[in-house]
Amino acid sequence: MSTPLLEVDNLQTHFQVRGGVVRAVDGVSFTLNRGEILGLVGESGSGKSQTGYSIMGLVEPPGRVVGGSVKLAGQELIGLPQRDWRAIRGRRIAMIFQDPMMTLNPVLQVATQMTEAILAHRNVSRSQALEEAHDALARVGIPSPGERLRSYPHQLSGGMRQRVVIAIALLNKPELFIADEPTTALDVTIQGQILYEMQKITRDTGASLIWITHDMAVVAALAQRLCVMHRGRIVEQGEVGAILNAPQHPYTRGLMDSIPSRNVRGQRLRTMPVFDAPAQESQP
Repeated sequence: MSTPLLEVDNLQTHFQVRGGVVRAVDGVSFTLNRGEILGLVGESGSGKSQTGYSIMGLVEPPGRVVGGSVKLAGQELIGLPQRDWRAIRGRRIAMIFQDPMMTLNPVLQVATQMTEAILAHRNVSRSQALEEAHDALARVGIPSPGERLRSYPHQLSGGMRQRVVIAIALLNKPELFIADEPTTALDVTIQGQILYEMQKITRDTGASLIWITHDMAVVAALAQRLCVMHRGRIVEQGEVGAILNAPQHPYTRGLMDSIPSRNVRGQRLRTMPVFDAPAQESQP
């Protein structure tokens, strides 16, 4: 069997706060193969976004990674100096944030931001970088890409800004995308288009994708494997179909039962129960 692209082993990220230590990521372990799409799901505060930030080396104080291992194609990422991270972020791993304005500079044209993302990692001419930026916008379905390159972020709709962010992530052909709920604020039609584009991108490029979300319907349509997070731990993981059709952990069953479309018409909506006992990781 080939070596996984990403190996996360006992990852621990803690936040030192006035009331003590918050174990945001508490011993997370999983692997991701090349070309695979992995869904990372859980309610708000479950630790799924911090898992993504930890993999990217983007945890900010008072948080820090206190233990575990993250390997990308065999290279250990935990403890890398910043100069090495600058060569990896955007080049080998790209993150797509929930809010595109976390990525886009509001006072720079799209063309400037996209060409700088290329020139930061590759020694190419500015004209070639601009051509690649144009092609990337067209690839994610943006109409009139030449005109959009001259636009500022505030002149674009929310869905258009998110497509620009995805295009920026594509520019340097990374091996791994980490998408942190990038379609949450978008309408259903635009959401479906972006999901289709991300599937096509991973299929065409062979890149892997971690899709972080609380939406089980999105995961069912997009991912091949699923990790369910609760209180900083993975409580269940395995093939998407197997987990969605027959969830084994009570927290996963609670997530499924709280989806309104699964309730019988006329009955009270089921809500997520409170789990007081520490979550234990289950094996796929």
